[in-house]
Amino acid sequence: MALTARFPELAGRLVLVTGARQGIGAAIAEAFAQQGARVVRADLANEGTLGADPGQLTAHLDVSDETSVSELFEEISSREGTVDVVVNAAGISTMNFVAESNLADWERTNAVNARGSYLIARAAAQQMLSSGTRGRIVLIASQAAKNGYRAMGAYVASKHAVLGLTKTLAIELAPSGITVNAICPGIIETAMKHRERVDGARLRGLTPEDIEREDASQVPLGRTGQPEDVAGVALFLASGLGSYLTGQGINVTGGMTMH
Repeated sequence: MALTARFPELAGRLVLVTGARQGIGAAIAEAFAQQGARVVRADLANEGTLGADPGQLTAHLDVSDETSVSELFEEISSREGTVDVVVNAAGISTMNFVAESNLADWERTNAVNARGSYLIARAAAQQMLSSGTRGRIVLIASQAAKNGYRAMGAYVASKHAVLGLTKTLAIELAPSGITVNAICPGIIETAMKHRERVDGARLRGLTPEDIEREDASQVPLGRTGQPEDVAGVALFLASGLGSYLTGQGINVTGGMTMH
């Protein structure tokens, strides 16, 4: 799915996207690059420090590690300047019924999704405030930030935390002209979603194909989403058209979640 909308004001802007190697993060990074932005594609799978990769910047980043986050923001600042837009798309999921789950999965999921969002948003806010940049912070939450889902207790809890952080930070940064919003994707066709279908099917005594049919049946628009569906909303929030939105959890669910 090609994104055809043009946002000239994004050309030359410095944009950091985490979780940028695959799925939603990769689609968001590519969408900003197509608008002419200078994109730092950060991911746990990348090697080394900030480096060039076909005209774009790549960096290793562990969003759950305070030192990793602070060092990357310091390096970006010294080499490229203050980030104008930060999109935290790094995230993981684990699946099990709460009564059968283990603490290690709970802590790992919340470390990446909740603590990672906090560390990225805090570092972005600090840099924007110190430079006087009226920047944009976008956190990728989930419709799981608004609903409960069987066998996904740790993920649901972590994404509720992301949405709460979004609302609080939006209030705190509003006087400085910095907006903070969350995108709440629904069923998006990514490698993580495909793995969740396998895990969910095993837990429920179904097949992955059963889960896929169940997924599609819940979406009023009649199809599951693509990463580009989420990327378009990220562009909107970073553009001038999104300047009066802050503290929002924007559903990108095909109508599956409407609150």
